[in-house]
Amino acid sequence: MSAQPATAPLLIACALGIEHLALRAGDRGGAGGPVTVLRTGMGPKAAQRSVTRVLADPALAGAAVLATGFCAGLAPGMHPGDLVVAEETRDPYGNVPCVGTDLLVKELVRTLPGHTVHTGPLTGSDHVVRGHERSDLLATGAIAVDMESAATLLSAVRAGERPVAAVRVVVDAPEHELVRIGTVRGGISAFRVLRSVLPAFFEWHRSLLLPRR
Repeated sequence: MSAQPATAPLLIACALGIEHLALRAGDRGGAGGPVTVLRTGMGPKAAQRSVTRVLADPALAGAAVLATGFCAGLAPGMHPGDLVVAEETRDPYGNVPCVGTDLLVKELVRTLPGHTVHTGPLTGSDHVVRGHERSDLLATGAIAVDMESAATLLSAVRAGERPVAAVRVVVDAPEHELVRIGTVRGGISAFRVLRSVLPAFFEWHRSLLLPRR
């Protein structure tokens, strides 16, 4: 396969204002091409609408798409501030395999030493997941859940062939639910991690620009 153009764009999609703020506060140097940080709004329908609309712009033709933000961890032992690199995203409308998972893990470990990185399926939901729903989703093989990643990546690949990925920061986990004491500290930890991930995203993006055999 031939290489992507040296100026291939990167679309980074998140849902919430606090996520957008964290990403915009991060180090923006070192990108391999034009970068757009899109706030889609919360929920799968909002993500689908926003991503479909933005990718209709000819300037983003062939853009790599990376979904990010916060998530709920499903597996015991997960903690706020842990990272989740999706091997695929899932929702009732389809599964989307992610590209360059190993590289993302490597770069996140290098960029954020001491932080745990989990890999596995990332599932989508149209509501905040709590209680027994966690164990039900964990039983499907998923390791984390959020409301937008699956819709974002499915919309992206439906708009045209392109590399996609999803990286989330755990803000809510089985032993650290949002309703419990310690939520504020967990949220601050997750915000700081999300603010620091951009160099790893840019390295992933640059790797896509290299010639492929």
